[in-house]
Amino acid sequence: MITIIAEFFVVILKVIWAISMAGLKWLVRPKEKSVAGQVCVITGAGGQLGRLFAKEFARRRAILVLWDINSQSNEETADMVRQIYRELDSPVAKEEAGVEEVLPIRPQVYTYVCDVGKRESVYSTAEKVRREVGEVDLLINNAGVVSGHHLLECPDELIERTMVVNCHAHFWTTKAFLPKMLEMNHGHIVTVASSLGLFSTAGVEDYCASKFGAIGFHESLSHEIKASEKDGIKMTLVCPYLVDTGMFRGCRIRKEIEPFMPPLKPEFCVKQAMRAILTDQPMVCTPRIVYMVNLMKSILPFEAIVCMYRFLGADKCMYPFLAQRKEAMNNNETKNGI
Repeated sequence: MITIIAEFFVVILKVIWAISMAGLKWLVRPKEKSVAGQVCVITGAGGQLGRLFAKEFARRRAILVLWDINSQSNEETADMVRQIYRELDSPVAKEEAGVEEVLPIRPQVYTYVCDVGKRESVYSTAEKVRREVGEVDLLINNAGVVSGHHLLECPDELIERTMVVNCHAHFWTTKAFLPKMLEMNHGHIVTVASSLGLFSTAGVEDYCASKFGAIGFHESLSHEIKASEKDGIKMTLVCPYLVDTGMFRGCRIRKEIEPFMPPLKPEFCVKQAMRAILTDQPMVCTPRIVYMVNLMKSILPFEAIVCMYRFLGADKCMYPFLAQRKEAMNNNETKNGI
């Protein structure tokens, strides 16, 4: 009994220490780690967020491995990355950095067409990466889709696609690259989720479920890695509020509230995520009010949450988006029928 009480007080001290250190990081920005020369896989690299992640890692001289189902957009991202590499090796850049000769790390970029919604594609592409590039140090699970339909109007195939791409794919990419990370006790896995994986809203049941699943997977995997005492493997969960990428174009909260909670600029979202990744921060919510909303959801009665949603206009914020998607689909069907 005395042993248990003693251990309990030790746990309390460790909890207080962890809270204190977390608070200190809010006041004193930790030093960012170097990813120069490290192999970084980014899924959904042809999309807006994936492209911004690629550019940020390129500026830090990482070796980029870009995955996307769309070859053209993926190659466009690669071209941007190559331009950044050329700028880094320019005489002006080296002079500003105080470097006279060519830097020893010459980063490269590799592109692969991969449908992360198909596990065979993930596993075969991962094998190509290991064979052609080497072992992976950083895995950025960024690919995501949205169906844009009310539940009862959404085809089953689109529901399955949302779940597979937004959630199941994380299992497959992790199974492909985690074993070597465990062996080397080195690596970093990033889950780009959403605030809609912490608290939900009406009309996007499949998307919310997929993001809740991705967050549950990430948290469970984080505990498993801690249990295996592999301290060299880091995990970062990224949960942004609505990002202005066009994925949810038309989404609106109450007009009086919107100036205080506008959609996030993609560049700001990725900058915040990069800061978290490079300082080994376990989780980042952008903006910070998302932390408060998540806490309130955990402690308030459901009816109280509904009242707050209605006040903010968050209860039906997705309806304009869904209406726009439905109208666009009807127009396409009309054109195809002519």
